[in-house]
Amino acid sequence: MKTTLARALHRSLRIKTARTALVAACTATIGLSLGFAATAASAATAQPVGIAFVYLGNPGDAGWTYAHEQGVKEVEAKFGDKIKVTRIENVPESADSERVFRDLASKGNKIVVGSSFGFQDFELKVAKDFPDTVFEHATGYKKAANFATYDVRTYQSAYLAGLVAGYTTKSDTLGFVGSVPVPEVVRNINAFTMGARSVNPKVRVKVVWINSWFDPGREKQAAETLIGQGADVLIQNTDSTATMQTAEQKKVHAFGWDSNMKKFGPNAQLGACVSNWGVYYTYLVQQVMAGTWNNAPVWWGLKEKAIDLADINTEAVSPTAQKALSQKRDDIVSGKFNPFAGPIVDQSGAVKVAAGKSLSDAELLRLNWFVQGVDGSLPK
Repeated sequence: MKTTLARALHRSLRIKTARTALVAACTATIGLSLGFAATAASAATAQPVGIAFVYLGNPGDAGWTYAHEQGVKEVEAKFGDKIKVTRIENVPESADSERVFRDLASKGNKIVVGSSFGFQDFELKVAKDFPDTVFEHATGYKKAANFATYDVRTYQSAYLAGLVAGYTTKSDTLGFVGSVPVPEVVRNINAFTMGARSVNPKVRVKVVWINSWFDPGREKQAAETLIGQGADVLIQNTDSTATMQTAEQKKVHAFGWDSNMKKFGPNAQLGACVSNWGVYYTYLVQQVMAGTWNNAPVWWGLKEKAIDLADINTEAVSPTAQKALSQKRDDIVSGKFNPFAGPIVDQSGAVKVAAGKSLSDAELLRLNWFVQGVDGSLPK
C-alpha cells in the first residue's frame, strides 16, 4: 500500500515538474519571439535621415556646385547608411524652384538644402507649409522657425588673395570677373581690393560683370577684356574654369575660386580660394540627429576651416608675400584682424567705416557699395 502510494506521488511530482518545464519553455519561446519582433520593429523605425540638396548647376562646373558636392560626399562617407541623400541639379533661381523644394519636402526628407542665393524666397515659402522639415539656405539672410541660413566667409580668402595679388602684379592692375551684383559678390570684390592695396596702394581693381553665375563663354570674354585693360592678375566670383584657362593661355595669373583649379592653369594659378562645405554639412546633420538644431544663422570662415587660400604657387609668389600671407591668415583666425575694420572709404573718398569700427555681419549681408580702388560700378 505504501509502495503504491509512493509511486502515485512520484508520478504526480514528475507530471507537475514536466508541466512546469513546458510552461517555462513556452514562456521563453514566446518571450524570445516577442524580443525578435521588438527588435525588428525598432529596426523598421530607425530609418535613415533624408537630406536633399538643390543645386543651381551641376558638380562638373569645378566651382560652386562642385565645392558643395565635395561637402555632400564628405557627409555621405561619415554617416553612411544613417542618411539618405538626394541631389537635384540644374535648378533655376526662379519660381520653378518652389516646385522642387515642395516635392522634396513632401517626400519626407528631414532636411532640405537650397545652395544658392536666388532660392531664398521660394524655399522660405515652402518651409512655411512643412513646419516639421528643416530648411537650410546658403548665402541668404532671412529666417523662420524651421528655416535657417548658412555661409562661408569667402571674403576672408578673397582678402588674402588680394594681398598675394598686390605683391605679385607688375602692372598694378587687377581684374575681377563678377557674376551677379549681390552683397556676397560685392563683399568679395571689396575684400580683394583692400587686401591688394594694403601692400600696394597703387593697385586698381577693374570689374567686368557677366550677370550670370555660370557662363563659360561670357567669363572668357570678361577675362580677355580685363587682360586687354592691363590686368595681369585675375580673380573671379563665377563658377566655371574659363577665367583660369584664359589666364593660362594669355600668360597672366589668376586664382581658383570655390575649388582648386590648378589643373586648368598650372602656371597661371597663384592660389585657390577654396570653400569646404563639408565642415558645415557634417555639423548640420549632427545637430538634426541629436535634436538640437536651431535656426540661428551660421557663417564660418578661416577659424572653422570652412575656407582658405590654398595651394600657393611658390614659383610665382615671393617669399615676402608668402610670409605676409601666413601672418595675415593667423591674424584673421585669432580675431586680431578683421578685413572690414575701419578706416574704410568708398569710391568717392567718403568714410564708410571709421577707425576703430567694423562693419557688422548684418551690414556685410547688405553691402551695396564699392571701396576706394575699385574701377567699376554696380549694375542698376
